Amino acid sequence: MFGLGLPELLVILVIGLIIFGPGKLPGVGKALGQSIREFKAAEKEKPEAKNQEMLNVTEESKVAAQTKEEDK
Repeated sequence: MFGLGLPELLVILVIGLIIFGPGKLPGVGKALGQSIREFKAAEKEKPEAKNQEMLNVTEESKVAAQTKEEDK
């Protein structure tokens, strides 16, 4: 696991405890785990779907730019 042993993990935990406090540490861990899950899910998406989303965003940008020019 990234070359981290038990002493390194304990140091990271203690630093996190000092920075965030014991009340917020579980929430930070949960948010970090959710972010990692979403990142992994995004990696597994089909490349075609990503390209289609990029095309949709580009088309929306063009429409928004044309609308903005017309308003002037």
